[in-house]
Amino acid sequence: MDLGSPTLHRVLYHYNQRYESFGEFTWRCEDELGPRKAGLILNQLNDLSGWCRGLLQEPKIGLRRVSLRYLACRYTDTKAFGLNWVDLGQDVRKACEEQHLPVLYNDYGEPKEL
Repeated sequence: MDLGSPTLHRVLYHYNQRYESFGEFTWRCEDELGPRKAGLILNQLNDLSGWCRGLLQEPKIGLRRVSLRYLACRYTDTKAFGLNWVDLGQDVRKACEEQHLPVLYNDYGEPKEL
């Protein structure tokens, strides 16, 4: 969508009057204007691939969460550090623990032929 400079300045001015900063406008676009904005983009882009168009028009888009396991390790010295660097590596111990990292992703339903 190609908007001219005067149009962009009008949008910026009106949203700054209401929300006090353009940054908040960006967040509100994602939260409140998302579906309408997506519809405008679909209407404007005739060369959008069939696969992308199918994903955007999918009736059920779900948010999924998976948990990835990883090993977090740290090295600790069992005695206080002195100024003698030669003794530093003698009492170093490694402590590891398994942790989980949650990963979020979108699920667009079953794949279908286009």
